[in-house]
Amino acid sequence: MAVMNVDGAGAPSAGPPPSPTALAGRAFGAVPPPALVLVGIVSVQVGSALAKHLFGAVGSFGTVALRLFFAAAVLLAAWRPSLRMGRRAWTAVLGYGVVLGVMNLCFYMALARLPLGIAVTTEFLGPLAVALGGSRRWLDALWALLAGGGVALLTEGRGDLDLVGLLFALAAGACWGLYILLGAALGRHTTEGNGLALAMAVAALVAVPFGVVDSGTALVTPWVLLAGLGVALLSSVVPYSLELEALRRIPPHVFGILMSLEPATAALIGLVVLGESLHWSQWVAVLCVMAASAGATRGARPEA
Repeated sequence: MAVMNVDGAGAPSAGPPPSPTALAGRAFGAVPPPALVLVGIVSVQVGSALAKHLFGAVGSFGTVALRLFFAAAVLLAAWRPSLRMGRRAWTAVLGYGVVLGVMNLCFYMALARLPLGIAVTTEFLGPLAVALGGSRRWLDALWALLAGGGVALLTEGRGDLDLVGLLFALAAGACWGLYILLGAALGRHTTEGNGLALAMAVAALVAVPFGVVDSGTALVTPWVLLAGLGVALLSSVVPYSLELEALRRIPPHVFGILMSLEPATAALIGLVVLGESLHWSQWVAVLCVMAASAGATRGARPEA
C-alpha cells in the first residue's frame, strides 16, 4: 500500500510505488562492484555445470538456444526497453549481442569436449588479454601475471585434451575479451538493463536457429524447457546483469583481473557438481587466481 501524504490544503497525494526494476537498480547500486562480479561468477559456473546435463537431450547448440531464448524473454519482460535509441546505443547493443551469441555457441561446443575447469581456463585467456592490455600500473600487470600463472597450472594433470574443444574455447575467449570491452560501451550508452535486454534478444536471434536445426522438437519437451529456463537464469540473466552493473563502475581492465576467479570457480564447481577431480597443481592454481583477484580488488580506486 502506498503511503499517502496530506498537503496544506488537506488534499491527499501519493506517488506511485517504485517498480521492481527500480528497486533492483537501487539494490545493485548499494553493492560493491567486486561483490557483483563474484556473485555473477558463481552463478554462471553453476549454470554451466547444469547445462552440461542437458547436452544428452538437446546437444550443445540446443542448450545455448534455450539459455539465450529464455534469458532474452525474462530480460525483455522485466525491462520493457524502448527501441528509440541513438546510433551509438544501437551499435553497442548489436555488437554486444552478436558477440554474446557467438561466445556462447563456441563455449558450449568446447564444454561438450572438455572438462568445465579446462574449458573456462582456456576461455579466460580473453579476459586476461584485456587485463594486460588495459593496465596502466605495474601492480595491475603483476596481478594479471599471477592470474596467468594460475591459468597455466589449471591445465596440468588432465592428460590428453581434445584439440577441437581447445580451439572452440580459444574462440570463446576472444569473444569474451570483446564482450568485456563492448559491455563497458553498452553501459555507457544505455541505462539500467534496457541495453542488456535488447542485446540478449540479438544474441538469441544468433543462437536459436542453430539449436532448432540441431535439436528440432526435442527443444519443446516440458522438462527440457524447465531446465533451460533454470540455465538461462543462472548462466545469463543473473551474471550478465551483475557484470553490466559492475562494468558501469569499474574500468574494463580491473574487471578482467577480477574475472581471474572464473577458472578456479569452474574447477571447484566441476568437482562438486560434475565429479571432475582436481590435480594438486590445480589447487595451487586456485590460490594464485584468488590472490590475483584479491590484489586487484584491493588496488582498485573507489572513484573508478
